[in-house]
Amino acid sequence: MVAVLLFSGGPVFENSIPLSVFGVDRQDAGTPRYRLLVCAGEDGPLRTTGGLELSAPYGLEALARAGTVVVPAWRSITQPPPAAALDALRRAHEDGARVVGLCTGAFALAAAGLLDGRPATTHWMYAPTLAKRYPSVHMDPRELFVDDGDILTSASTAAGIDLCLHLVRQDHGAEAATALSRRLVVPARRGTGQERYLDRSLPEEIGGDPLAEVVAWALENLHEQFDVETLAARAYMSRRTFDRRFRTLTGSAPLQWLITQRVLQAQRLLETSDFSVDEVAGRCGFRSPVALRGHFRRQLGSSPAAYRAAYRARNPQAVPPPEPPTVPAPRRPQLPGGGGAGGGAEVAAEKPQSDAYAPGHPEPLPQRHRGALARRATVPGQRDRHVG
Repeated sequence: MVAVLLFSGGPVFENSIPLSVFGVDRQDAGTPRYRLLVCAGEDGPLRTTGGLELSAPYGLEALARAGTVVVPAWRSITQPPPAAALDALRRAHEDGARVVGLCTGAFALAAAGLLDGRPATTHWMYAPTLAKRYPSVHMDPRELFVDDGDILTSASTAAGIDLCLHLVRQDHGAEAATALSRRLVVPARRGTGQERYLDRSLPEEIGGDPLAEVVAWALENLHEQFDVETLAARAYMSRRTFDRRFRTLTGSAPLQWLITQRVLQAQRLLETSDFSVDEVAGRCGFRSPVALRGHFRRQLGSSPAAYRAAYRARNPQAVPPPEPPTVPAPRRPQLPGGGGAGGGAEVAAEKPQSDAYAPGHPEPLPQRHRGALARRATVPGQRDRHVG
């Protein structure tokens, strides 16, 4: 038996996902049948984001009868759900129910204390807010869904379908989940996470904006220590004007965008290299390891070292192989007679090129770098809205 807990202000699509997966009888197609209880998390009528009114046939007391409780969405990332709903979620979990939060539904689970000390995910746009509000949650914004046994969470919309199919696979096997995925015309299992969406979160039209050059330069030089004043200078704008233009274009403050980019780069290095935390901090442009640890914990709810250990425990194949020992190159013998052309002089080391973007000399990027690199940026939106 599956209970779906609905609140007012939720988007229709997210609310309909568990209703469609668990509430439609498709036994003729070889899919299992669940008994569905649609429960109101607060007094009705419940209104969706599109203004539709819903009337749930059950109340919070029905959660005690369910083996699985699904919260498909919660309307606010800054406010907790009603206390009665949180109490009902806690009681259901204590009684042995499997509790699931889809997208912003993870905020309801976190407010109930069900995610304390556990790994979880949500839409990448809201992950920094959840990690900051609930620092005991081990947030990973790049997973499509996280299964921690009796507590499961997913990213937005389509990832909610992925998680619901995963539940069917757990309950009735791969064949039943595959039959249901065919009926829904969706992949039975997707093997990637949210990271590819993270890297393309800026609108494509930014490529024609002058700020695209600054964004591209910043992404290519995250290993350098620069601040928003540097970016404003490269854009030939005052700091105030740059902040306003950047917010208008991306929906994010430039400082928060820059910090998020550095944290994301740190995640990649922690996963794919054996650099120490101190080295990772330096390669991501943080002024000190302390700064990296603080921002990393605020955004992801974990220390860099703990994140690396947890990631490698889940992905043992991701541990990089040990580097082979360095063997010095044999010294080239010097020909007798030295000094003349070709007379045994050592080949001079190639002089490194000068930094074309030295501080104090802002120049735009060449035209060939515009657009594509800018679209790789990640902007962590903090707006209190649902993303489809």
